[in-house]
Amino acid sequence: MPPSPPPPPPPPFFWGDTPEDEYYKSQNVRNSKSFFQTPNGQIFTQSWLPLSETQPVNGAVFMTHGYTNDSSWVFQHICIQYAKWGYAVFAADLLGHGRSDGIHGYIGDMDKAAATSLSYFLSVRRSEEYRSLPAFLFGESMGGLVTLLMYFQSDPDTWTGLIFSAPLFVIPEPMVPSKLHLTMYGLLFGLADTWAVMPPPRMPPPKPRTDTNKPNLKAMNPKRYAGKPRVGTMREVARATDYVQKNFEKVTVPFLIAHGTADPMACRSGSEMLYEKAGTAKEDKELKLYEGMGHSLISGEPDEASDIVLADMKAWIDEKARKC
Repeated sequence: MPPSPPPPPPPPFFWGDTPEDEYYKSQNVRNSKSFFQTPNGQIFTQSWLPLSETQPVNGAVFMTHGYTNDSSWVFQHICIQYAKWGYAVFAADLLGHGRSDGIHGYIGDMDKAAATSLSYFLSVRRSEEYRSLPAFLFGESMGGLVTLLMYFQSDPDTWTGLIFSAPLFVIPEPMVPSKLHLTMYGLLFGLADTWAVMPPPRMPPPKPRTDTNKPNLKAMNPKRYAGKPRVGTMREVARATDYVQKNFEKVTVPFLIAHGTADPMACRSGSEMLYEKAGTAKEDKELKLYEGMGHSLISGEPDEASDIVLADMKAWIDEKARKC
């Protein structure tokens, strides 16, 4: 039997072969890319704004992607949606991810990673163009954890609100880093911190794809980190999730959480805990649970399901921006 032909190469962009400028124009947005120098290294940044430069901007949204991801693949689908709704959207690749500096897949200090992206976000937030507009932090998956750390690092009244999509506040039991391994590698006095040797998560089989015609675009990301988890990254995820759980009551701004009930990568209990413990006024906090939906609410579900999530996000941010 002849060998199976190799799979076709991934498209150059998550949307296919259409050149970037042409695609962005078809979505009524404009995109810019740049690098931002910080004390912790250079990070790659992007912005998406309404195509018409005369269109009033409703507010600014500062977005953070999740672990192994970056701002240039499927994550930017969310960014584009918010720009189409009339918001100025800004995103940065986390240290160790995408085109930012650092060892690929390594975050040895979650607070430093948060502060690094935050330094770029604040440079925009405090600019003449955006200082008087409503401003929101958005985080997906581990990016939700980093986003909450950014909020804790920010001065009061910096942010109008927070938006979370499947945030990683509580680690599912199969993904909890082995204390034995962390202790063992910790005895090497930091020499093993960057090693990609942590056992992969003991995840249950993925649920059957409900839309077999929709390719697994996340796995096609050419800049995605696909190696074993690095020691320091797993140590920091465990430490930071424990830290935010102990400080949920310090959240006082409006927020929206979107979480699927079948999420195997981030426990919905973390979202429920934030909703219950946050000091935010009850009328200003909202938890949306989506029955049967998994971790990637926007890029991993059928379009009709992800459209419901996006509609809820649009309704929430439009209301909060109008109140400002």
